[in-house]
Amino acid sequence: MKETSQSTPTPTPVTEKKRSPFSVAMGAAFMMAMAAVGPGFLTQTAAFTGQMGANFGFAILLCIIADIVVQLNIWRIIIVSGKRAQVLANEVIPGLGYVLTALIFIGGFFFNIGNIGGAGLGLNVLFGIDPKNGALIAAAAAITVFVVKNAMTVVDRTVQCLAVIKIMVLIYILSVTTVPVATAISHTFMPTQINFYSIVTIVGGTVGGYISFSGGHRLLEGGVKGKENIKYVNEGALTGIGVASVIRIMLFLAGLAVVVTGHTLNPANPAASIFQIAAGNFGYKFFGLLLLAAGMTSTLGSTFTSISFLNYSQNKESWVNKYRSALIITFILASTLIFYFVGSPAKVLIIVGALNGMILPIALAILLVAAVKKNIMGDYKHPKWLLATGWIVVIFMAYAAIQSLTTIKL
Repeated sequence: MKETSQSTPTPTPVTEKKRSPFSVAMGAAFMMAMAAVGPGFLTQTAAFTGQMGANFGFAILLCIIADIVVQLNIWRIIIVSGKRAQVLANEVIPGLGYVLTALIFIGGFFFNIGNIGGAGLGLNVLFGIDPKNGALIAAAAAITVFVVKNAMTVVDRTVQCLAVIKIMVLIYILSVTTVPVATAISHTFMPTQINFYSIVTIVGGTVGGYISFSGGHRLLEGGVKGKENIKYVNEGALTGIGVASVIRIMLFLAGLAVVVTGHTLNPANPAASIFQIAAGNFGYKFFGLLLLAAGMTSTLGSTFTSISFLNYSQNKESWVNKYRSALIITFILASTLIFYFVGSPAKVLIIVGALNGMILPIALAILLVAAVKKNIMGDYKHPKWLLATGWIVVIFMAYAAIQSLTTIKL
C-alpha cells in the first residue's frame, strides 16, 4: 500500500515555474550552503583559525558531523509533514511556533545587517566604493533578484553561480600558499585545545538560527513534500553540507598557512588579512570578490527564510504570499539602513553566530518531538538513528552553549 502523509498540501507559488524535485533539491542545497557561507562565516573561521591555529580543525570536524545530523533531521521532518517549522512547533505546543518565529526572524535580521555590510565592504575592496554606498547597491541587487518573474528560480541560479566564484577564489589562494596539511590533520583528530565558544559559534553560523530551515522551507516552496520525496531530502541536505564544509575547510587551510608562518591576523578584519598576507594586493582584491559573493548569497538566504517564518498558512492566498515583495523589500532595506547608520563590526557577526548556535538545540528539540507525534506525521516512522543522533546534538549543543556563555563579551 502506498504510504501517505496527513499533511495539507503546500502550494507552489505562482512566481515559480514547475521544476523537477531534483532541481528544487539542488536549489535548496545551495541556498542552505550559501546562506551559511556569508560574511559571518568568513569572519568566524578566520578569527578562530588565528586564535587556535590547527586546533580549530577539531571544531570544524564536530561542526560537519552536527551539520549532517541537524539537516537530515530537520529537512526530513519538514518535508514528510509538508509543514513549515513554525507550524510544526505550534502543533507540538500551541504558541511555541510564534516563539520560534521570533527567535529565527530576529536572528536572521541581525545577521542580514552583517550580510549587507559584507557585500558593501566587498564592493569597497574591489572598486573603492564607500562601504555604505556599496551596501545600498548590494541591497538593490538583492531586491531585484527577489522581485523578478520566476524569482525563486533566479535566486537559485544566482546562488549557484556565486558559489562557484567563492570556490575558485579559495582555490587560487590555496595555490599560492604552503598548506601545513599534516599539522591540520593531526590537530583535527587529536586537538591540544578545545574551545566550546568556537564550536557553538561555527555550528550556529552553519546550521543555527534561520540556516537550519532554509533548505527545508525552500523544498516546500518548490512543491517537494511527502515521504516519496525523502531521497531528494538526502541528496539536497548532503550536497549543501558538502559544499559549505569544503569552503570552510579551504578557508581554514588558507588561514592556517598564514598563521603558521608567524603572521598575526588583524582582529578588525581577520579574513582580509589571510588574503592580503598570502597574495598581497592582488589577494586582497580576491578577498573583495569573495566577500561580495558571500554577502549576496547570505542576504538571499536569510531574507527568504526569515520571511518564510511569518507564513502560518498553507493557502497561497495568505497575507504573507500576497505581500511577499513588500515584506522582502522592507526586510532588506531595514537591515541596510541599520548598517548605513550604525555599521556592523566583525565582533557582532561572531556574537550573533554564537547566539544562533544557542537557538539550535531549542529548534532541533522541537522538531524531534514533532517527528514522533502521529497526529503530525501520520504513519511515518522517523529513523531511530536520526532521532538518537539528533538528541545527542541537542544535548551537546545545549552543554556547549552553557559553557560558552561565560566566554561571550558584549
